[in-house]
Amino acid sequence: MQQAKTARVPTAKAQTAKAPTAKAQRANPHHAPEPAPEAEPNARERIIAAATRLFCQYGITAVGVDAVVAEAATAKATLYKAFGSKERLVEAVLEREGAAWRDWFLGELLKGEAAPLARLRRIFPVLREWFGDERFFGCPFINAVAEHDKRDDRMRQIALAHKKVVLATLSRLAAEAGARDPEGAAHQLGLLIDGAIVAAMITQDQNVAVLAGEAADLLLARMTAAEAA
Repeated sequence: MQQAKTARVPTAKAQTAKAPTAKAQRANPHHAPEPAPEAEPNARERIIAAATRLFCQYGITAVGVDAVVAEAATAKATLYKAFGSKERLVEAVLEREGAAWRDWFLGELLKGEAAPLARLRRIFPVLREWFGDERFFGCPFINAVAEHDKRDDRMRQIALAHKKVVLATLSRLAAEAGARDPEGAAHQLGLLIDGAIVAAMITQDQNVAVLAGEAADLLLARMTAAEAA
């Protein structure tokens, strides 16, 4: 991973925010939760939490290890002992972020009793809630690939591994809804999801999810109509 000249970021004190509300924690998994006073995290967890906050808001290449250890209130030697390099820290953050986002997003689609088609129609209302959160900074995977050397296959493979898990669930729901080509339907929905995330990050308008949802409704209607014919 190539590292650009480290940019200045606010000090740890300036970045410390008030603990988010329960709704904010549910709506935006792309930030480390504030630790409970009785459960002070160890140094490794503090480093991941600090790196998550800084990487998501300021970008991976703009944030150096000095800023991370200052935010985590630990030593640089501790970071290198735990992760070996900034590159491995980035991978640990993406792994943690991906797991948190999938648990939240797929959990919202699958919770309760609902038909497969109804679950698929939850996609963009759920994303709209996320887009409206003050800590929404886009998709860490899209951002990571965009920031790095486009020939660096490592970031791309990490992003694809995350995407495959999401697409597998969408494909299963499409199959249960009767789609003739569930994988194709899942990829079309995935394109709408990625486009909505990027558009919301750029415009800071959560209602792009409404427009993407309308396009998804047309796709789902065509899918079910084809099967009924």
